[in-house]
Amino acid sequence: MTVSKKMIEKQLLQVMDPELNMSIIDLGLIYDIKVTGEKKVKITMTLTSLGCPLYSVIEEEIKSHINTLGVNEKDIEITLTFDPPWTMERMSENAKAMLGI
Repeated sequence: MTVSKKMIEKQLLQVMDPELNMSIIDLGLIYDIKVTGEKKVKITMTLTSLGCPLYSVIEEEIKSHINTLGVNEKDIEITLTFDPPWTMERMSENAKAMLGI
């Protein structure tokens, strides 16, 4: 089965930021998703703050959810960037409403 960007996004909607209990998609933490070949996934993402101690938890959740699509963990590449820095403007309208913004 070929994995699509849409399929990856659907899985990432289930990955929650441990502090805010909102999906990393709704928070706007995912900058880019690329699927190369049949089952190689490259994700560029950020965090809400530079010193976020929970990145490893989020990373494991991402890999676990994408793995359910049959993508081998070694074929999931996650690049963490802070350029551009995350801002609340990246959040979905749903996430903003949940936070009362």
